[in-house]
Amino acid sequence: MPQHLVIVGGGIIGLATAYKLQRAIPGAHLTVLEKEDEVGRHQTGHNSGVLHAGLYYKPGSAKARLAVAGIRQMTAFCAEHDVPHEICGKLVVAVDETERPRLLDLLQRGIANGLEGLALLSRDEMREVEPHVAGVAAVRVPGEGIVDYPAVCRALVDEILRAGGDVVTGATVTAIHERADARVVVTPAREYSAGFVVTCGGLHADRLVRLAGDHTDVRIVPFRGEYFKLRPESERLVRNLIYPVPDPSFPFLGVHFTRMIHGGVEAGPNAVLALAREGYDRRQVNLADLASALGFPGLWRFMARYPTATWNELRRSFSKPLFTASLQRLVPELREEDLTRGGAGVRAQAMRPDGSLVDDFQFVDGPRILHVLNAPSPGATASLAIGDEIAARALARLSP
Repeated sequence: MPQHLVIVGGGIIGLATAYKLQRAIPGAHLTVLEKEDEVGRHQTGHNSGVLHAGLYYKPGSAKARLAVAGIRQMTAFCAEHDVPHEICGKLVVAVDETERPRLLDLLQRGIANGLEGLALLSRDEMREVEPHVAGVAAVRVPGEGIVDYPAVCRALVDEILRAGGDVVTGATVTAIHERADARVVVTPAREYSAGFVVTCGGLHADRLVRLAGDHTDVRIVPFRGEYFKLRPESERLVRNLIYPVPDPSFPFLGVHFTRMIHGGVEAGPNAVLALAREGYDRRQVNLADLASALGFPGLWRFMARYPTATWNELRRSFSKPLFTASLQRLVPELREEDLTRGGAGVRAQAMRPDGSLVDDFQFVDGPRILHVLNAPSPGATASLAIGDEIAARALARLSP
């Protein structure tokens, strides 16, 4: 067994992986390297804080399997460590009859994935759950909830340190070399020799694969998701979580309403190309990131495949009335003056050269290394189950 394990990336998936590896490989020393000055600064700290039960994902996929297992583990972890969370349930709403068949397909998919307590609600029944929602039918998902993911990260750090591991912040990885008996991970301050390395780079996942000398033709293309918040006097319009039925002509979920664990209601997000991989503001530009995206043929093929959706998302990014109109499909009483600007997140979207999106979780293996290349939503919910998956793979690789 290795004497030293290194995890590159201190988001929730990197920390959950470290936590699980410590339990799977007793006696091994473990170090988490995070380039920022604190953990969970990027996708983990900028998402909507939803606990996803596994309704949307293709049965048999890694997303379905690990989301269903992951939400159970995450709620148990939160309860054990006093992390704020709540299982409040969610409505997925068909706004008209054209969406009803897709809603029924979602219901069957959720049943196939093992979700419990799903219910198909009539118009009157769904308005008992969310009095201000509009539509012809809805699926009630009782097992979904909300959580403080940054607090989960802090609890994971405490557990890693308690078990004898190290979490090093301000440690940008500049090189990963291969030796006969180890991988050497280089940071400006020092080098770490490791018997096994796991990279959980999120927005920089593809770069870490290439930095380690491993191969992928997938490129991470950053999409910024912008949110509005409901003004306090308008929060009465939303009790918990209200989601749309996914549109098959659009590759992302669409705008929805989310009650947050510490109060308030978010509305969004849209999805537009970010000009920087960490570009949470539309004015943030990173020329290297922008060149990486615009120089990738897959992005142009993606936009050619979804020209109307691409244009509509861009227009909505600059138009509060258009954003409001999208939200009014779910809650017609909402008015433009009910909304105030909220935050934004950047989704690390893995894209192939042909313009198709990598829909499932994806890992890349190399000598003495495993890369988490694609782990978007429900990655945070599923993080502990993803950690189990990685620990099992690591054990199989390290067994004599």
